[in-house]
Amino acid sequence: MSRSTSRTNAAGRRNGVELIDAVPVRHPGRWVGAAVIALFVALAAQSIVTNENFRWDTVGKYLFDVLILQSIAWTLLLTVSSMVIAIVLAILLAFMRQSENPLFRYVSWFWVWFFRGTPVYTQLVFWGLVAVLYPKIVLGVPFGPEWFSVDTDTVITALVAAIIGLGLNESAYLAEIFRAGLKSVDGGQMEAAEALGMRRSKVMWRIVLPQAMRVIVPPTGNETIGMLKTTSLVLAIPFTLDLTFVTNTIANRTYLPIPLLIVAAFWYLVVTSLLMVGQHFIEKHYGKGVDNVIPAPVKATAVVAAAHAQAVDPATGSTKGGK
Repeated sequence: MSRSTSRTNAAGRRNGVELIDAVPVRHPGRWVGAAVIALFVALAAQSIVTNENFRWDTVGKYLFDVLILQSIAWTLLLTVSSMVIAIVLAILLAFMRQSENPLFRYVSWFWVWFFRGTPVYTQLVFWGLVAVLYPKIVLGVPFGPEWFSVDTDTVITALVAAIIGLGLNESAYLAEIFRAGLKSVDGGQMEAAEALGMRRSKVMWRIVLPQAMRVIVPPTGNETIGMLKTTSLVLAIPFTLDLTFVTNTIANRTYLPIPLLIVAAFWYLVVTSLLMVGQHFIEKHYGKGVDNVIPAPVKATAVVAAAHAQAVDPATGSTKGGK
């Protein structure tokens, strides 16, 4: 007798309905993979805890140091300010790219081409040297009298230069993300709204942009996290108050680079985790009524039990539990 036949006989018949003894599929590979991963995690944990070269005492000493905490605040200021500038410019550039005016389209394309095509470090170096090219910022009539002038170093400080440099560079990448989000919305919705008499600007703001946010938010969140780590390049200006520079300075002074690298990595992970939580809730907000709900996995034992409980009565055609 075959195995399947024996199982069928073991299941038997109930109320004239032949029941199948369903056996859950075995996944030995999953258990093997889990065991291998657990082994590597245990080995890594043992190495981290027992290796004295990590100098955990030094890590604990500088983890909440005043200079470190201040550098985190400066890093957050650079990240938030640069992303605000980048988002505002990206929205404008995306609309310009969709414009029927060819001049707007070409200017938007050139902006994206230039800032994506040159390294961000090079751009930051330029903003650090902008006072060499333009010692004074002058307001007046071209080739005519000057109305107002101010020293460039007074206006464009190291902090301002860092924010401008990071924001302009990031705007080129976000502009393409925003353009992709706008193009993901069906053009028929704009035509229908315009047929109802809505202005084009209102259609963009009230209809197109909220739907495009589902496509825009995830990559924008990634770019924000990337911006957090890109702030480590502001040394090119030079701006010397960010987290990476401060930890490197302490490491050079104490001749202990590894503990200070761990401190920097820890705080970058903390801030990144907070940003990921915020991104999750923003995605959830704009995905209402659209995102698919993942169904719960089917459990074979539960299905078999339900089938046994709801067996069909051949005489009446109703289930056992039915009326």
